[in-house]
Amino acid sequence: MKRKIVALIMMAIGSVAVFLGISCANKPEVIANPKGYDLSKPVKYNMHINLTEISGIAFRHGKSDSLYAEEDENGNVYYLKLGDKKVSESRFAKSGDYEDIAICNNYMIILRSDGTLFTFPFNQVRNKEIQGVKKIKDMVPTGEYEGMYADEKTNRLYILCKNCDDDKRKVSSGYILQLQSDGTTKPAGGFSINVKTIEQQLTGKKKGAFRPSALAKNLNTNEWYVLSSVNKVLVVTDASWNVKNVYPLKPQLFNQPEGIAFDDHNNLYISNEGDLVTAGNVLKFNYTK
Repeated sequence: MKRKIVALIMMAIGSVAVFLGISCANKPEVIANPKGYDLSKPVKYNMHINLTEISGIAFRHGKSDSLYAEEDENGNVYYLKLGDKKVSESRFAKSGDYEDIAICNNYMIILRSDGTLFTFPFNQVRNKEIQGVKKIKDMVPTGEYEGMYADEKTNRLYILCKNCDDDKRKVSSGYILQLQSDGTTKPAGGFSINVKTIEQQLTGKKKGAFRPSALAKNLNTNEWYVLSSVNKVLVVTDASWNVKNVYPLKPQLFNQPEGIAFDDHNNLYISNEGDLVTAGNVLKFNYTK
């Protein structure tokens, strides 16, 4: 009798195990990281106090020996080698709300939050006072802008609106500008990201308005990486801006993600603004095949 009871108990345990196995197998796989990166294991570089409010970051031709950055109060370009305590700066304009920086071959471009661009020859960057600055207005509709990317192969700038009335929360609109040989720009098209698709993928995770704060192209995969600092997510789209995955970012690591860039070894960098108690920083995520 005892043997029979034990056998029945073992059969019941086996049935439960099989059921649990099937249930787990039917659950969708939770993907926490973009392929090739572990967003929980960065190399952290704290920034100088002048870059507490670091916003955009950029490399020239993907070379990581010099990082270029700006912050959202002073009209300065900063340049440094990650890991060094020294940071140098050059002035290009008066104080203002500057949100992103890009380098396109022979020019450096700064984006102000109202969509105004400041362009100047790259060879001026290391001068104390930068000469030959062009101020370009009215290239994009009225709105709030934080993200910009420069494609050095095509000389095109991609500017993504953070908050525009015309979007009505259904899409995030982007604008493409062709950078001319004299540092001016002209319209070259547009694009958009479907915000509803992002919200659907965030169900049960992090909710909140999608307000893009930075974007960069992963040249290794031809995907777009878009940050939203408001609800701390990283959105990855295909080359045509179709949303593929949404990755929530841990607040413990990402205080205020405002800048993003890749180097020529496919390593990913995300900059975070600091505050009264936290230094601004740049987080490096090494690429692994």
